[in-house]
Amino acid sequence: MSGELRSIARKAWKRFWRGIKEAEIVLEVLDPRDPQAFRIPSVEKRLVDMGKKVILVINKSDLVPRSVLEKWRKFLSREYPTIYVSARNRLGTGNLRRLILKLAPKNADIIKVAVIGYPNVGKSSIINVLKGSHSAPTGAKPGVTRHVQILRRGRLKILDTPGVFPIEDETSLVYKGALRIDKLSDPIKHCVELIEYLLKIDKNVLVRTYNIDEKDPLSILRELAIIRNKLKKGGEPDIEAAARIILKDWQDGKIVIWREPYYAIGNDKA
Repeated sequence: MSGELRSIARKAWKRFWRGIKEAEIVLEVLDPRDPQAFRIPSVEKRLVDMGKKVILVINKSDLVPRSVLEKWRKFLSREYPTIYVSARNRLGTGNLRRLILKLAPKNADIIKVAVIGYPNVGKSSIINVLKGSHSAPTGAKPGVTRHVQILRRGRLKILDTPGVFPIEDETSLVYKGALRIDKLSDPIKHCVELIEYLLKIDKNVLVRTYNIDEKDPLSILRELAIIRNKLKKGGEPDIEAAARIILKDWQDGKIVIWREPYYAIGNDKA
C-alpha cells in the first residue's frame, strides 16, 4: 500500500473508532460472493472486548443462491449472529430489525447501532432500510461515506461509519472493492490478477458475464476491448480501458461468483 493510502486509511480508522464508541450493537456488512474475505477479525475482536454485540450481515443476497447463503449463515453463526439480506430488494430486512431488537439492552429507550464494513459492501443501503428513507448517500464508488453520520428512526439511533479497511496489499484491496478504479496506477496488472483468481473459482464466469470463452487474461482483455469498441488509434484494442471495465463490474457486483464456507478456514484472499 502506498504512503498516501496508508495516510487515508489511518485517518478513516481514527474517525471510525471515535464514532463507534457509543454503539451497543455493530452490524458488520459483508459481500455475499466471498463473505469471509470481507470480514475484519481484528475489529470484531476489539469490538467484543469493548462490550459491543456484533452481527454479521451478508448483504446483496440476491446475487448468490440461497443454499450458499444458508451455508454461510450456519458457518459464521458459530462466532456471531449472522443474517443475510438484500437491502436493495428489501429481502430479510425485517428479520434484521428483529435480531437487533433481540440483542438490544432490555428496556432501552434508544438502541444505538453502528454499521461498519469495507467500502462498497452496501452499508448505506442497509442504513437506508433501517432508517426507512434514503438519508444515507449510496453509490458504487468506495468512500461515499467520509464522516460518521448519525440517523434516527424511532428507538434506533444509527451510526454510519466511513468505509474502513486494514493496511493490505493493493491486490486484496482491489478484490474487496476498497480502492477506486480510476485511481489505480496499473489497472491491467490488477485486472489480470483478478481474472486469474475468478477463473480458479468458476471457469465460466466470464462466459456468463461477457460471452468471452478465452482463458488467458490478456486475450480476454483484448476481446472485451473489441466488443466494447475500446480501440486506440489504428484499431489496436485498448486493454487498459477493458481492464477498468472488468474491475468496475466486479466492484459493482456485475461479475458474480461465490465461495463455499469450507474454504474459509484457509482463506486465501483475505
